[in-house]
Amino acid sequence: MIRPAEPRDAPGIAAIWNHIIRDTTITFTTEEKTEAGLVAMMAERAPGFLVAEEAGEVLGFATYGTFRNGPGYAHARELTIQLGPGARGRGVGRALMNALEDAARSEGVHVLMAGISGANPGSVAFHARLGFETCGTIREVGHKWGNWLDLVLMQKIL
Repeated sequence: MIRPAEPRDAPGIAAIWNHIIRDTTITFTTEEKTEAGLVAMMAERAPGFLVAEEAGEVLGFATYGTFRNGPGYAHARELTIQLGPGARGRGVGRALMNALEDAARSEGVHVLMAGISGANPGSVAFHARLGFETCGTIREVGHKWGNWLDLVLMQKIL
């Protein structure tokens, strides 16, 4: 089931996100998410913070936030979508993205942006299957674990 994120989801979201932060180069950040910070983010981003849940377990989440500051960017958002390992290959990501796009449209969002680690070609392929187009690659803009990482920018006009 896809639904708006609630404070009770914070531990499950933190478990998924913090594993990705600690153990992968899918994200360039090294700062783990706190449950309190996630609850605040849910409130700030509603209705654009969704979870996929099955039998009370958070399988994944999708959210969007500001793309860039300034009124000229008011109709663009940058998204984040993450799945737990047990949710991959089951259509959960597609369902989350479809619901996130619906939420974005309801808020008047015109463009969704995705900034994807060049070390994550599976995510690039996922976004492409859902109609996102590659806008460009910013070379070696990320740095994690002593490695320089590329950022692939993709967009979808809603």
